[in-house]
Amino acid sequence: MSIQQELEQYADPVKREFLPRFFKTGKGGYGEGDQFLGVVVPYTRLVAKRHKTEPFEVVAALLQSPWHECRLCALLMLVERFKKSSEDERRQIVDLYLSQTARINNWDLVDLSAPGIIGEYLTDKPRDLLYRLSASDLLWEQRIAVVSTYTLIKRGELFDTIALAERLLHHKHDLMHKAVGWMLREVGKRDKGLLEQFLEKYNKRMPRTMLRYAIEKFPDEERKRWMAR
Repeated sequence: MSIQQELEQYADPVKREFLPRFFKTGKGGYGEGDQFLGVVVPYTRLVAKRHKTEPFEVVAALLQSPWHECRLCALLMLVERFKKSSEDERRQIVDLYLSQTARINNWDLVDLSAPGIIGEYLTDKPRDLLYRLSASDLLWEQRIAVVSTYTLIKRGELFDTIALAERLLHHKHDLMHKAVGWMLREVGKRDKGLLEQFLEKYNKRMPRTMLRYAIEKFPDEERKRWMAR
C-alpha cells in the first residue's frame, strides 16, 4: 500500500469539502489550486511516524503530490527523522527541505515543519539562512524564516525574531503579518519589556493584524491602549 493510499483510509468527506475553503484554494487565494483528501493532522502524523525512515527519494516524490496531505505527510516524516539523525543526515534533510520550498506552499505546511527542521538545525549555527530566506521573493520562504525562530525563542534567543520583524515590518501579505505578530507574541511571553520596546518604536507603522497578534496576551486595557495608539 502506498503512503497516499494509507492517508486515503483516514479521509473524511466533510473535511474534504471544508478544507479547500479554509485554506483559500479558490482563484486568487494564497492556496489557489491546492487539493485535499480530507485527512486531519493527527492521522497524517500517524502515517508520517510509520514512514519516517523512508528514503529521501520517497519524501521528494510525496512533495510533488497535488494532494495537500501527501505534502504535509512528507514534511512530518522529515521532522520525525530529524529528531534522531546524525549531523550529516540533518544537513541532508535541510538541503532537501530548502530545495522543495515551492511545494511547502501553505501556512500549515510551513508552521508544522519549519521549527522542527530549520529552527532546530540553526540552534548551534549562524543565523544567516534566516535572513536569506526572509529576503526571498517567495512568500513561503519568508514565512519559514519567521516561524523557524519559534525554536530559538523557546531557548530564550529572541534577537533574531526582533531583527526579522524589523525587516518585514512593511510586508504586504496578511499571512506574514500574522506570522510576525505570532512570533512577537512569543517573544513577549519571555521578555515583555523587549516586546514593548519594539512596540514603542514601531506600533504606528505596524500592520494592524501584526500588532493585534503581538499583543494578544496583554491585559485588556493594555491591548486597547496599544491599538488606540
